[in-house]
Amino acid sequence: MDHIDRALLARLQEDATQPYAALGQAVGLSAGAAHERVRKLKERGVIRRTTVDVDPAAVGSGVLAYVMVDSTSWMGDSAQEFAGLPEILEAHVIAGSASVLVKVRTATTEQLQDVLRRIYAVDGVSGTQATVVLETFFERPLSPLVADGT
Repeated sequence: MDHIDRALLARLQEDATQPYAALGQAVGLSAGAAHERVRKLKERGVIRRTTVDVDPAAVGSGVLAYVMVDSTSWMGDSAQEFAGLPEILEAHVIAGSASVLVKVRTATTEQLQDVLRRIYAVDGVSGTQATVVLETFFERPLSPLVADGT
């Protein structure tokens, strides 16, 4: 991946609906060349999907919590069980004092409590420690430009 691919990725993260002509112009390519580069980035799995960034509060999911999940056994095989809980946006096997870290969004703290009960029901889970976010300063996508210093 070269600096042009990284620049294309950065532009697409700003607005994935840009026409290829605008993308190409921004990075010094023709529309066709920009289209071909984006197609190859998709084929190689660099671009995993195209999505919309939705304001969680606007759709009734204003409560954000990060939950450390303790376990009595290896949790690496539990991905499907965590994925089965729609309020869980991310789940990561981690090293440290807990086994899994999940990111949860709900409308209310009562719903969060229900999610915690359902997490506790996952085979091998021995406890949870939730941290509720009071305010988010910012969230940003991964910058494809950081790796090459541009």
